[in-house]
Amino acid sequence: MNFNCQKNKKIIGIDARFYGSIGKGLGRYTQEIIDRIVKNEHDCNYVIFLSPENHQSFLLKQSNIKKIIIKSRWYTFSEQFELPYYIYKEKIDLMHFPHFNVPLICTADFIVTIHDLILTKFPTLRATKLGPLKYLFKNLGYRLVISSALIRAQLILAVSEFTRNDIVSHFKVSPDKIIVSYEGVADLYKGHGNYSQLEQDNEKERKALLCYNVSKPYFLYVGNAYPHKNLEGLLRVFNQLESGVVLVLVGKEDYFYRRVKEYVTKLNLQDRVIFSGFVEDHHLIALYRNALAYVFPSFYEGFGLPPLEAMAWGCPVISSCKGSMPEVLGDAAIYFDPNDDKSLLEKLKLIINNKEVCRELIRKGKLQVQKYSWQDCAQITKNVYIKCLKNKRK
Repeated sequence: MNFNCQKNKKIIGIDARFYGSIGKGLGRYTQEIIDRIVKNEHDCNYVIFLSPENHQSFLLKQSNIKKIIIKSRWYTFSEQFELPYYIYKEKIDLMHFPHFNVPLICTADFIVTIHDLILTKFPTLRATKLGPLKYLFKNLGYRLVISSALIRAQLILAVSEFTRNDIVSHFKVSPDKIIVSYEGVADLYKGHGNYSQLEQDNEKERKALLCYNVSKPYFLYVGNAYPHKNLEGLLRVFNQLESGVVLVLVGKEDYFYRRVKEYVTKLNLQDRVIFSGFVEDHHLIALYRNALAYVFPSFYEGFGLPPLEAMAWGCPVISSCKGSMPEVLGDAAIYFDPNDDKSLLEKLKLIINNKEVCRELIRKGKLQVQKYSWQDCAQITKNVYIKCLKNKRK
């Protein structure tokens, strides 16, 4: 696409190297924002910066879209030079970085989305495969890049009030510079997508559960196994629970999940903990629908999408009281202190023994989910684009 024929239009660039499943939660955010803003937008031209791994999955082909493949992976030294080169070459008027990794020499006006400050608040060697010296340099690089991004950004998008307050507290950024834009829950989870007419088929769901050897009542966790997720704490408490219940952990196997498996072996819980690996949506729905509850033991979250997805499918939620969770989940979850094993144990037993509590959590959860829309998130983001372009420095 040659934008020369549309000279009067402003050019917005978006770093979409995380776009799609390759970027996990960040990939979903990037995809939802781009698909909803760009698909129906004709007032501006868009340059979408993709990676070699995800460019073929980007299917929008409008006349006001130009795709550029960036070979540099995120968090690399080379992205500090390759991205600014193309941003300058394409004469970008406003750049959107959906993550903190903004090149230090980016000369275009930009906005940045901050999802959390996990690397600032929980710097630990347990969260990396790097050695101590390399991790030290990585952490110093992170602090330099994120502080530079926050200082230079025209505006900052934060995914929760909690994250907004974190940014203000740790980086002394003016609150007026930060706009809160909550993430959304996918339409299929809210009953508006391909699964909108999906009726609960007990036999099909029973077979789906058997694919993962789930035949007993179970608690469910869906997500990654990074240290701040506190899965070891969950396992430690689960070890004190009655043996008639199992725990299902859903997440793609990696270095961190392998470490959790080692801890399961240490506790001799191999017969009571099921590692499903990655699960397709139609099976994940069955796991949500039939769980005693979804348990979210995290020490820190900037937003926390999986508990909302659990609520959407009628699964009661037990959540940590830390981070953004009380803000995001409201009164639709029961909370525990992740630093207090007894607190979590009491909540697990409450779910097992009190069906009325479960029914009330399910009712409240389905109402809570309706507060979060990707369309609203995209609209707020688009409004930020418009505001920044109007105020663009001459």
